[in-house]
Amino acid sequence: GFFQSYAIEVDIKDASNATCLYADWMMRFLITYESNNGDYKTTTLNLSSSVTHNGSVCGNDTQAALVAVQFGEGHSWSINITKNNETYQRDFITLTYNTNDTAVFPDAKRKGPVTVLVKDPSRPIQLNTVFVCHNSLVIEAENTTQIFWNVTMQAFVQNGTVSKKESRCPADTPTSAPTVPPTIANVTTAFTTTSSPAPTTAPSPVENPDTGNYSLKSGNKTCFLATVGLQLNVSQEKPLLININPKTTVADGACGNTTATLKLNDGNSTLIGF
Repeated sequence: GFFQSYAIEVDIKDASNATCLYADWMMRFLITYESNNGDYKTTTLNLSSSVTHNGSVCGNDTQAALVAVQFGEGHSWSINITKNNETYQRDFITLTYNTNDTAVFPDAKRKGPVTVLVKDPSRPIQLNTVFVCHNSLVIEAENTTQIFWNVTMQAFVQNGTVSKKESRCPADTPTSAPTVPPTIANVTTAFTTTSSPAPTTAPSPVENPDTGNYSLKSGNKTCFLATVGLQLNVSQEKPLLININPKTTVADGACGNTTATLKLNDGNSTLIGF
């Protein structure tokens, strides 16, 4: 079928009115939802001609950059970008779609906004380098497929000028074997990787997790507070229980006008996003 799609251009300025973050891209979403009669339908959510970018921030050495856009009848999308030594990396993508939009979801059983949080699988990019991808990038999570193309993005722009040095996505680079689009599922709770072999004996009982106090600041004001004890129960052949230790866990993220993201990193390849 045919669909209407619009390009988005976001040019964020710092206090001196110099460009600090630039992004230009196209995207659309395929969303599966439950209808009033119990059937599951897939609809296409495209960008409207009117897009705002309230809440986008430049970021710095301690605060993530954020590209946030709002469009249509209560839909929004954002991505935060972190800086680490000589590189920057697209981190979390947050999509919120509103099933009250009857033009897109004419018979949705569940009404109201639905938020999907997904880890961006892209590799780090050198600072003072612009990321470019003309071919499609596809990310799947929580009954949604996010499709991006004609992407140009640079965070932490130096001297107010977008770099001419490019980092191209694998899809734009000819290879001897076809590339498989990345698939990410069940990421709204936790993202865990481990290289340790599975235990051969039953694990010892895990005590209740310690309670941690986590917060984010926007300028001099606290914008996000969480007091919580966290235990992850990873469902696999041999279940794995992980307690998050507040003493070794670092909080990061960003607050916008309409969205906020809190990331907890325990330093052991476990990353939890709220």
